[in-house]
Amino acid sequence: MVTTIQVDEKTILLLKKLKQELEASSYDDAINKIAIKCLKPDKSMAGSLRKYVGKLSKHEILNDLKDKNDRI
Repeated sequence: MVTTIQVDEKTILLLKKLKQELEASSYDDAINKIAIKCLKPDKSMAGSLRKYVGKLSKHEILNDLKDKNDRI
């Protein structure tokens, strides 16, 4: 859902600068990036990669990364 909001002229200038500095694709993206930085998570994000690595152990992941690095 798209919503229009009113902001002061100074605010839009700040948003334009932030969008450029953050290399955001839109004002919405810039606002989200700022909000995420300000709202630090209450819990650790350590398990957030579980869906990508499955049930691999830390040792297996590190060995795989080492192998890939050796090939470069």
